[in-house]
Amino acid sequence: MTKALQTVVLVALLTAALAALSLFASRQGYPQGAMGLRRLDDLATAATFVPLAAIYFFSALLLMILPMRAAAFLYHNATEAVFWTTVVLFGTIVGVLLARAAFGQTSVLWALADWRFIFPLAVAGCHFFLNELGRSTLLRVIGFAAFLAATLACLFWTFRF
Repeated sequence: MTKALQTVVLVALLTAALAALSLFASRQGYPQGAMGLRRLDDLATAATFVPLAAIYFFSALLLMILPMRAAAFLYHNATEAVFWTTVVLFGTIVGVLLARAAFGQTSVLWALADWRFIFPLAVAGCHFFLNELGRSTLLRVIGFAAFLAATLACLFWTFRF
């Protein structure tokens, strides 16, 4: 968990530096600054987490039913990769918002109140308890049902209220 937090902070700082550079260049009148900031803004949306969460929950679902060797392969090559992608994307979003706030646009911090940020938290929470789910048959069945429901919800529910 400490490594994930350190990664979020480091990526947020690196992204904030790039966004601040883009904001500074844009204020000086260079069009490349606006283009760079637009690219970071396009990446930094909470809606990006819904399909990532679906992929993560599907890989976790398969971990509950696959044999040990196949599950280990899937865990190291898919589940871990999607988890770290989620961590890096969340750090990117925080970094862009912090850079904008540092340049006087403090209202953008309300974007962190978007309810869709529950998806990276759910992915992180599931990832930290994934080893515990594989220890007993009952927990595997419960995990399978929960991951199936989460996968189907992320894929087919519109999440519009």
